[in-house]
Amino acid sequence: MRLRGRLWLTLPILAAAYVLLVLGAARWLGGERIDLTHDHLYTLSPGTRDIAAHLKQPIDLTLYFSDRASHNLPQLRAYHQHVLHMLEQIVRRSHGHIHLTRIDPLPFSEDEDRASAAGLTSVRGEGTGEAIFFGLAGRNVSDGRTAAIPFFLPAKEPFLEYDVARLLHDLSVARQPRVAIYSGLPIWPGTDADGNATPAWSALQQVQQLFDVQRLDATSLAAVTPGDAAALVLIQPTGMTHADLQAVDRYVQGGGRLLVFVDPDSEVAGGEASDLRTLFAAWGVAFDPNRALLDRSRALTVQSPVTGASVRDPSVLGLTGDELNRRDPVTQALSVINIAATGYFGLLPGAAVRLDPLLQSTTEAMVVPTQRVRDAGDPAALYKGYVPDGEHYAIAVRLEGPLPDAFTGDRPAQPPARKAAVILVGDTDLLSDRLWVQASPTLGQTLMSPFASNGDFFVNAVDDLTGPSNLIAIRGRAVNERRFTRVDMLRRQADEKFKAKQIELQAELEDTEARLAALKQGEQGRKRTAAQKAALDQFTQRKLAIRSELRGVQRNLDADIERLSMQLKFIDILLMPIVVTLIGLLYGWWRMRRRAVRGRRR
Repeated sequence: MRLRGRLWLTLPILAAAYVLLVLGAARWLGGERIDLTHDHLYTLSPGTRDIAAHLKQPIDLTLYFSDRASHNLPQLRAYHQHVLHMLEQIVRRSHGHIHLTRIDPLPFSEDEDRASAAGLTSVRGEGTGEAIFFGLAGRNVSDGRTAAIPFFLPAKEPFLEYDVARLLHDLSVARQPRVAIYSGLPIWPGTDADGNATPAWSALQQVQQLFDVQRLDATSLAAVTPGDAAALVLIQPTGMTHADLQAVDRYVQGGGRLLVFVDPDSEVAGGEASDLRTLFAAWGVAFDPNRALLDRSRALTVQSPVTGASVRDPSVLGLTGDELNRRDPVTQALSVINIAATGYFGLLPGAAVRLDPLLQSTTEAMVVPTQRVRDAGDPAALYKGYVPDGEHYAIAVRLEGPLPDAFTGDRPAQPPARKAAVILVGDTDLLSDRLWVQASPTLGQTLMSPFASNGDFFVNAVDDLTGPSNLIAIRGRAVNERRFTRVDMLRRQADEKFKAKQIELQAELEDTEARLAALKQGEQGRKRTAAQKAALDQFTQRKLAIRSELRGVQRNLDADIERLSMQLKFIDILLMPIVVTLIGLLYGWWRMRRRAVRGRRR
């Protein structure tokens, strides 16, 4: 009875203490949170904090959210709390330069008209048909410039911080840097063969949102100067004349910043190679368009155009982790870069410049003739005779050190060579949409959802060359790939163990099918002999046996991964509940025994 009375006295005290703790936390801690996610996804990045802290002009932000009309949409309301929490953090970091207003635009009200005038869009609520607004309008109080996020789509929640930071950046920066782009690929908007309009590549659209982009052609390239453009971008520069190369070298020697994308096997250009051999040779850079990289440890899964089966293609790579330079601002915050049939860079003897790799292969990479990659109908054929070179190959590099003049004999003597401001990339396919974004219709518009950081790499490289920007520290957080390192290791081991057998069986299957076809064709119009029937049956049986062996090899490829999956399921579903139950039973037995001992002592 004494224990029960003590319990009834303790419970109200604990309840009162809990209430006081909650009220005190709400009063003194305000909106502070503890972010326990691995990559601190709910904590402002240093770039966002720096943008907010160094604002020079006052900015008004207005968050429009239809609170009453969205009462049946719990997911949208939860996202609204996330947005509100992030905006409140930014306001606290702005030292009074940002003022946040929250408005619930009721139907047919002046607030609804103001939201529409600010560029916000609405969606219709299910069942009610009421217009639901959920967007952000911003205004620079000093000069009246405005910007807006029309609607916070739940599907774009991973990009929330970047979208808000970009809005603040656009309102605080009066003039965007100019970037001149010369491209041999169809990156610009245009029309297809049927006359339908085609949009610009998504990577280019990202650059256009942050910079004043100038499109160059063969005539305007020769006239570009560092005073006209903060950076010059060359993408698949094929068919460039001597005068074009002179113009590029003159631009760089005059202090201009250069970003070049070349490729030994551009899929978009139909396998065409690109190179800047004259400039590279003068600068001391080695790049061979007749050699391409394979890397079985970073091979991505594609569908074989021959068999239709899923196969890991060693020429299509997903670079992540140690393959990205974490010391460089261009790649520091990125997650994964997908590339295809890429080239690599090196140094020529006596080169004055140095190469600082931004992207590189693993030591499992192998160099092969570019023609072999072009001729490989089935990606599995690229594993035949695969022998890793055991070294890292530089796929994208930053040039460091003095940059020699490539055309000293064509013009008067120049001042001493300048320090390089050049980034070279050995692949152009990484800019194409298929390697990093997926289009999906959402709420009446097409949402481009990135599954890799290729576009961020392009923007970061341009941003780095045109000048420092805090957006580099934010870009790339949205595409966050957590690799299953154990699964990757098992998959590589399985590939090495069974791929040779798979290639051997596939070749035997093709030979058997060819013999069967020849035998059937030779028998047309003639009666089969017993020997021919026996041969036909033998080939047919062998064909079925090979197919069965191929299926067995394919199953073996994933056997270790399935075994690991079953082990994890056993631990999570069965073992852990048993362990927790046993601990609870042991604790209960210990309590009962302790209570019995106390009773005997009394």
